[in-house]
Amino acid sequence: MHERVLLIEDDIRLAGMLTEYLGKAGFYVVHAEDGARGLALHDREAVDVVILDLMLPDSDGLEICRQMRARSNTPILMLTARGDPVDRVVGLELGADDYLPKPFDPRELLARLRAILRRSRAGPRTGSAAGASPDVLRYGRLEIDRGAREARLDGAPCQLTGYQFALLLTLAQHAGRVMSRDALMDALKGEPIEAFDRSIDVHISRIRAAIEDDPKKPRRVITMRGAGYVFAKAQD
Repeated sequence: MHERVLLIEDDIRLAGMLTEYLGKAGFYVVHAEDGARGLALHDREAVDVVILDLMLPDSDGLEICRQMRARSNTPILMLTARGDPVDRVVGLELGADDYLPKPFDPRELLARLRAILRRSRAGPRTGSAAGASPDVLRYGRLEIDRGAREARLDGAPCQLTGYQFALLLTLAQHAGRVMSRDALMDALKGEPIEAFDRSIDVHISRIRAAIEDDPKKPRRVITMRGAGYVFAKAQD
């Protein structure tokens, strides 16, 4: 049975290309050109996942995301052409499962759709999987083991100090929410002070070196300029 995708995208050319591409990959695509039609289709049609463009002619895609999440747990992949990462973080906070900046390779969109659907079928979008130890948080390929105080990427231990693990765990426990440097310092007051305790940024750079596929283009711990850091809820 084909999995059903609701595509909310006002670019007719792009929508046509995605409908054809995803159709060949085994998906059935329902298309809406604006937010109002998208919400109506979402309420009327049984869909497995939503692809939502944030730049819509009649409404703010973030508001559409908020309304959809209030009505259901249907996974949402945001498309954004906006350069400001705040929009992406706000979208994640409102309940979107992942985002993809334009322009993008259709193959990456397909991979992200499949990853979102796998997570959706497995259970909650964040936290430990069903049947797993409640001490282990799983975010895609990254595991954070609270009991062992160890982070693992693809099953391999990440080289982190105790303080860096505590910092990563704090961010993960607030996934999708921006945490200021002051908030992080307050949350870590009980941890032993280390040489670089004066700079959360130094610890973040070392965490990224351990857990990111490309530390120069982080997708797990994202910098919010002037605000702090956010741990991505949806990860590969």
